[in-house]
Amino acid sequence: MIWQESNTELYHPALETLRTLIRTSTSSMTSVPKPLKFLRPHYPDLQALYDTWSPSEDKSLFADILSVLAMTYSDTQPRGTLRYRLLSASLRPTDSPLADPGTWGHEYVRHLAAELGEEYTAREEAELTGEQEQDKLAVQLPGTIDDLRALAKQCATFLLGHNAEPDAVDLLEELEVVNEISQLVDENTYSRVCQYMIRCVSLLPPPDDVSFLRTAHTIYVQHHKFPEALALAIRLGDPDLIREDFNAPGNPLMKRQLAFLLARAQIPLEWLQPSTSEDAMEMPINTRLSQHFREFGKELGVLEPKSLEDVYKSHLENTRPGATANVDSARGNLAGTFVNAFVNAGFGNDKLMVEAEEGNSWIYKNKDHGMMSAAASLGHVDKYTYSSEEHIKAGAFLATGILNSGVRTEADAALALLGEHVENKSVPLKTSAIIGLGLAYAGSHREDILTFLLPHVADENASMEIASLAALALGFIFVGSENGEVTGTILQTFMDKFDRDDKSLDEKWARFMALGLGLLYLGLQDSSDATIETLKAIDHPISKTAQIIVEACAYAGTAMLHHCDEHIDATPKESKEDDKDDKKEKTEPKDDTFQAFAVIAIALIAMGEDIGAEMSLRQFNHLMHYGEPTIRKSVPLAIGLVSASNPQLPILDTLSKYSHDNDLQVALNAIFAMGLVGAGTNNARLAQMLRQLAGYYQKEPDCLFMVRIAQGLVHMGKGTIGLNPFFSDLILDKYHWMLYFLVTAMYPRFLITLDEELNSKPVTVRVGQAVDVVGQAGKPRTISGFQTHQTPVRLGTTERAELATEEYIPFAHVLEGFVILHKNPGYEKEDKMDI
Repeated sequence: MIWQESNTELYHPALETLRTLIRTSTSSMTSVPKPLKFLRPHYPDLQALYDTWSPSEDKSLFADILSVLAMTYSDTQPRGTLRYRLLSASLRPTDSPLADPGTWGHEYVRHLAAELGEEYTAREEAELTGEQEQDKLAVQLPGTIDDLRALAKQCATFLLGHNAEPDAVDLLEELEVVNEISQLVDENTYSRVCQYMIRCVSLLPPPDDVSFLRTAHTIYVQHHKFPEALALAIRLGDPDLIREDFNAPGNPLMKRQLAFLLARAQIPLEWLQPSTSEDAMEMPINTRLSQHFREFGKELGVLEPKSLEDVYKSHLENTRPGATANVDSARGNLAGTFVNAFVNAGFGNDKLMVEAEEGNSWIYKNKDHGMMSAAASLGHVDKYTYSSEEHIKAGAFLATGILNSGVRTEADAALALLGEHVENKSVPLKTSAIIGLGLAYAGSHREDILTFLLPHVADENASMEIASLAALALGFIFVGSENGEVTGTILQTFMDKFDRDDKSLDEKWARFMALGLGLLYLGLQDSSDATIETLKAIDHPISKTAQIIVEACAYAGTAMLHHCDEHIDATPKESKEDDKDDKKEKTEPKDDTFQAFAVIAIALIAMGEDIGAEMSLRQFNHLMHYGEPTIRKSVPLAIGLVSASNPQLPILDTLSKYSHDNDLQVALNAIFAMGLVGAGTNNARLAQMLRQLAGYYQKEPDCLFMVRIAQGLVHMGKGTIGLNPFFSDLILDKYHWMLYFLVTAMYPRFLITLDEELNSKPVTVRVGQAVDVVGQAGKPRTISGFQTHQTPVRLGTTERAELATEEYIPFAHVLEGFVILHKNPGYEKEDKMDI
């Protein structure tokens, strides 16, 4: 044995033999390698011997072997493997560094990685708690933080080369150098690393989530994956990154594909200036969307307009005999207006309006404000813009906005038609011109529109309705821009009204002003803190509501559930305080509307991330059982929001239960939520549920109206358009036209493949349920249970498509919306055998 041998020259060959034996001994899955097994009892003696040797290369080799042996002692001597590894490295001369840790095998590297994480955390904590503990620690382990990080990078390189990408990312994240992984990946590992990092984002606290996205973005750009990089730049909401990514590719076709992506995300054109290519600047304007959409409808055979009866199928409703519903009531006609608008959305013809004779148009079957919604639903607006009936004219203005929603053209029609009417004396005309501008330029961040709308927000003489709608329209236009002028004006208006003790803050319109403020911070997270602090200074119930709305918008879709928890905590506590207050003073009831918004805020934050959404559903269940009436009212809406256009059975059952609730408000919201959940899916089970409800609520005009709306939503665009909604707060009164706010979230659920000339190009694709393959070994299928179709095809919310053959190469990374294809030069057709 080494420690009994006096001849020091024999030490080196003995250690070399030991090293070779340990490395070459094979072990089965269940047994420890033989050399380690026999050396384990001698480990303490070997440690004692090691301390007696003087520094030399042999001692370094000895430390390396001890580092491997320490794996068997990790329970009694924590971080032994790492300690001897660092000692061994420190004893080597600079010109011959230590061999890569991977030479000892996979298990050793994983062991080392685990100990590196522990050591780094321990050192960080020691820095926080004080010096004394650090002194103890310094005795234990050599090496600086930089040494730890260098070793971690060696381990990560090994892990990346051995299909353990998630472990490599986790290790570098623990040592806070995850951005350096971009130097370690190659063309075989980068896509798996990026997929894993992007999936981690929703589970990370800030600022780690942003650094993960930026790192993944850097890797994609390095490997010329521009669509993936652009998608992340859009998610980060960074104008500079978006501009760089858009201008990066030299291929004009790739640029066009990126332009389709930008158009889908409704990115303001101003962010792309200065851009080089004329053709691409012409592209991201959604101008061809309508033409392709109609061709798509033709392919699917749904071009024929549907009548209301096709949707209601009232012969299937189980109505009681003798109970005849009021046939041609204004309320029923209004419901018909919306159903007709949603069902035939995008096809440019229907049976009520376009094909009706001149004097018999459906518009005239509605009363006052009903006419406005009816005219707005039409979209063929020219002849109504000059109507003498002001509600019809107002509807035409609204239609102009709807028509131009998400479309950018040189002509700028909406501003030309609506700009002058913003100052109109008539309230209906003024409001619809304001909202029309908001819808037409949603997300465009256009500074020139400020001059039309901002004065209305600040105007002391304007009614709260006008001021709030102007604020909301500005929220739509400058969504997520944190525009200082708009923010300042809205906050100032709130404060001035509060200082003057203005009663208009108690109106429901004030909430829309708060929503306009919230939209400015959509997705901006921490940037909203200053605004929330400012709002706290206003001692009025609206302040609490506004704080919740701003925070909910700022963290929308991030699944940062600690923000939800704050709201949930606020909700029950506040309720208890309310009870005490009520006992003390019966006279002044406390305003608890903010709780309703808190519930919707939870849905807003949790949507877009599966785990968060599931947790929130459980929370809603509790609130439904134990909450105050205000809270119960908003729970169904929140449930609808979490799962929009995605009708899962448990959710449908829950909503069906709530739709028969004793509290009519809860029932109304549940019915609307059923429409949201099934939006554009033609879900047969849901359609059946709604028909039963139509029979059940035959005598309740409000509920019947809601059922009809829900039916319209479920069959939206005859099942070809889905909703990606980020807000929907309903007031059913004279303001039913607010249903058209859904327009900004409506988008066709299709896959249309285009050739290089941007004409439709039918190819075969497989469509199936999307499968999460992050972190799985090999190249698993990304869809399951597929069917093969010719494009264009309709995709459900949880469905994905992939090309069936390799004849074409897509420019986009995800097949949905418009995808440009390019012929694969290396593709050879399989010869069919002649019979």
